[in-house]
Amino acid sequence: QVQVVESGGGLVQAGGSLRLSCTVSGLPFDYLALGWFRQAPGKEREGVSCINVIGTGTYYVDSVQGRFTISRDNAKNTLTLQMNSLKPEDTAMYYCAADRRYSDLEYVSRMTCVERSFTHWGQGTQVTVSS
Repeated sequence: QVQVVESGGGLVQAGGSLRLSCTVSGLPFDYLALGWFRQAPGKEREGVSCINVIGTGTYYVDSVQGRFTISRDNAKNTLTLQMNSLKPEDTAMYYCAADRRYSDLEYVSRMTCVERSFTHWGQGTQVTVSS
């Protein structure tokens, strides 16, 4: 069974930081494209940040550029989203997504960091930012 598990969410004040982590089992981590998505009540799920198989290409949605950093540690089979300078509008359920890829040649962009590009999803971890 494929399992995608997020952790690290919580309640923080505006300006604070959180670090989200994601682990994947049942799939070869070194062959996965990975991403973080979020969904606030009444809104569609959006791609926050994505990273290619080897970690050389990344994408960030404009609203988090400069504040969030995505990274992967293939030795630890872990995906991380470091979130700094959090704003109330960052409040959402955050989801980790993974997809098996057969090439490490991938250009990561707004067009590829979309829900339909990923087949495996975690249960989500709640991030709440108070003002």
